[in-house]
Amino acid sequence: MHKSVAAAAFVISLLGAGTVLAEPGTEQYQDMDSLLKDRGLIERLAEARDAASHHASQLILNAMGFLGVPYRYGGNSIETGFDCSGFVRAVYQQSLGKVLPRRSDEQAAATRTIDRSELQPGDLVFFNTMRRAFSHVGIYVGNGKFIHAPRTGAEVRMEDMHVSYWQQRFNGARRVVD
Repeated sequence: MHKSVAAAAFVISLLGAGTVLAEPGTEQYQDMDSLLKDRGLIERLAEARDAASHHASQLILNAMGFLGVPYRYGGNSIETGFDCSGFVRAVYQQSLGKVLPRRSDEQAAATRTIDRSELQPGDLVFFNTMRRAFSHVGIYVGNGKFIHAPRTGAEVRMEDMHVSYWQQRFNGARRVVD
């Protein structure tokens, strides 16, 4: 349902604020494909989808470039090491030019809540690892995996969200939006 609402909002933004979409089952609704084609919106939607996919790919590739960088509490660079939120912040800033807040709970508050079933590569995944909500964050890479800076003595690495440790501590998923 969320995807269709988002798609409709996007289409309305492309058509103009005064546009009213037809009700399902009406003749006018049957002509929606024709309307979208006539206005070149099918191609624009495909371009937007491809651009989003490209951005997510760039973000994931950049994140993977940090595999093996040591964890450091408060760290936010490859030179000094990363903590979880410093890692996420650096990846988003370097990949997409988006500056996220510094702490994981602030990152959760600054991003849009999504259902776990809606996760796409580049989304943020949050965990309760310190007996408080949103105390740990990573970047979802797809297929149930995420990349993160786990803890002191460890390095940036990829892990499976289906492992019981992460399943029990999963706090939510968020999407970074403009």
